[in-house]
Amino acid sequence: MTESSANKLLNGDVCHRSSSGKKSGKNGFVKNHCLFQQPQKYRRLREKNQNVTRNSSLYKKPFLESFEETPLLVAVLTYMGYGILTIFGYLRDFLRHWNIEKCHVAREREEQKDFVPLYQDFENFYTRNLYMRIRDNWNRPICSVPGAKMDLVERVSHDYNWTFQHTGKVVKDVINMGSYNYLGFAENTGTCADAAVEATHKYGVGVGSTRYEIGNLDIHEEMEQLVARFLGVESSMAFGMGFATNSMNIPALTGKGCLILSDELNHASLVLGARLSGSTIRVFKHNNMQSLEKLLRDAIVHGQPRTHRPWKKILIVVEGIYSMEGSIVRLPEVIALKKRYKAYLYLDEAHSIGALGPNGRGVVDYFGLDPKDVDIMMGTFTKSFGAAGGYIGGKRELIDYLRNHSHSALYATSMSPPVAQQIITSMKTIMGEDGTTLGADRLRQLSENTTYFRRKLRDMGFIIYGNDDSPVVPMMLYMPAKIGAFGREMLKRNIGTVVVGFPATPIIESRARFCVSAAHTREMLDTALEAISEVGDLLQLKYSRREQPLPSLAWMSEESLLQD
Repeated sequence: MTESSANKLLNGDVCHRSSSGKKSGKNGFVKNHCLFQQPQKYRRLREKNQNVTRNSSLYKKPFLESFEETPLLVAVLTYMGYGILTIFGYLRDFLRHWNIEKCHVAREREEQKDFVPLYQDFENFYTRNLYMRIRDNWNRPICSVPGAKMDLVERVSHDYNWTFQHTGKVVKDVINMGSYNYLGFAENTGTCADAAVEATHKYGVGVGSTRYEIGNLDIHEEMEQLVARFLGVESSMAFGMGFATNSMNIPALTGKGCLILSDELNHASLVLGARLSGSTIRVFKHNNMQSLEKLLRDAIVHGQPRTHRPWKKILIVVEGIYSMEGSIVRLPEVIALKKRYKAYLYLDEAHSIGALGPNGRGVVDYFGLDPKDVDIMMGTFTKSFGAAGGYIGGKRELIDYLRNHSHSALYATSMSPPVAQQIITSMKTIMGEDGTTLGADRLRQLSENTTYFRRKLRDMGFIIYGNDDSPVVPMMLYMPAKIGAFGREMLKRNIGTVVVGFPATPIIESRARFCVSAAHTREMLDTALEAISEVGDLLQLKYSRREQPLPSLAWMSEESLLQD
C-alpha cells in the first residue's frame, strides 16, 4: 500500500508544492487530484499521490478525485489478517489430507496425479480457505424487480457455506445499494415496461437467428439509428452482450503489428479482447497522463520490438467510469495526447453512459467534448437503460467494417425484441422525446443523490474512492474479516450491498461498493447511511481523519505532521 517517493516519481507521479510553498513530504501529506490548485483553508491528509493535471485549459470545471492513502496501522493489520488466514488454511489442508476434516472442493483423483493438474493450487487454496468463509455475501437470490427496493430469498448453510438451503422465507423491502440501475429504469411498471410488453406481443421474445440470416428486425434498425443520434456519431451497431462487445470487437480492430495501450484498471472484457487480438499490449498507470505519454513517445521512437518498424496502429483503451475505483477518465487529456501522437481512442462507457453529463450522454457530454474526437465509442445497455447488450458507435466506415468482420455480429443471435424496445423507450425518455421531463428529472436526481451520499460518507469519517460526480462509491474495508461481516450486518439492517475483495481488487484493498440510483429517495439514502454508520462503528471502519481537519498546515513542520 505504501511506496517510496522515488518509486512514485518513476511511476509517473509528480511532487507539487502546497499553497504555502512547502514541498510535500515523503509520506505525501499534501496530495490531491485537483485539476488545478485552488486556495484552500484546509488540506486533506494522506491521499494517494497521482499526477497533477497540467492542461487546466482543457477542462471547463474542476476535476476532483480522491484516493486517500491507507493508514499504516490498517495496512499492517490487513497483512497480518491474511497471514493468519493463510496459516490456518494450510493447517486445515493438512487435516483434509489425512481425512480428519472433510473437503468439498473438486480435486484430481489418485490415478490422475501424473497428468497436468486440472486445478491451480493457489486459486483452490484461496477458494477453500478464504472465499468460502464469506461466500454467503454473494449470489443472493432476488425474487423481485431489482429496483430501489427488492426482495431476497432467505437461505442458510449448515456446512460453512459449501452448500445453501432456502428456508422458504423472503426478506422484504431491502434497500438496493448494489445494482447499476443508475436512472431507475429497471422496473416492471411504467412506459418502458408497457412498451416492452407490446413489443413481446408483436415480435415474440426471441428471434432464433443471427442478424445476417433472418434475425434483422426493423426494431433493431430503429434502435441503432437512435443510439447514433443519442451519441452524436454517424452510425452505431448493437450487440446482445456487453462483455462480448469488447472481447469480440477489439480483435476485429487490431492485430499483429498493432499496439494497445491499456489503463491498468480496465475491465476484464477489455483485457480479454486485447489479448485475443494478438496485438502487443502495454499498460499505463491508472489515469496517469505522464505514464501514457511516455508509452506513446517510446512507441513512436522505438517502433516494434526487434524490427523497429512503425506500429500499424496504436490504440488507447480507457473506460468512462472505472467500476471498482469510482474514478472518471481524464478524457480531455487523453484526446489531446491521442491527437498529438496520431493514435486511436477506444472509450468504454459501460458505467458512464446515461449516468454522466447534463444530457446523460456519458463522459464526452460530461466534459463538453466533441464525440467525433473519440474513434470508437463503446457502451452497454445493462445499467442506465435497464436492458441488456452493448453498442459501438463511430464513423460509418468503422461500423460497416465491424458488421462484416466482428465475430459478435456474424455469429451471435439477434437481440431480443423486448430488450430492444426497452432501450428505445428509455433512451427517448432520457432525450426528452417522450414529451415529458422524466429523463431530465432522473438525471438531476442522480446527480443530487450522488453528491449527497458521497458527502455524508466523508463527513462520517469513511475512506471512499473516486470522483465527486461518480455514482459508483467504493468504501474501503481493507481487512479480510470485515468483508463478510459488513455484508451480513448491512443485510440485518435491510440494506443490500456489494462487498468486493481479491481477485477483483488488490488483496489488501477490499471494499464495499455502493451504486447510487435516481430511484433512491432521500429517506432511503438516510436509512442506508444510518446503517452504514452503525456498522462502521461496530466494525471500526472510520479510518479517515478528514472529519477533523487541521486549522492550518502552513506553520506546521514536517516532523510535527509525522508525529500527528
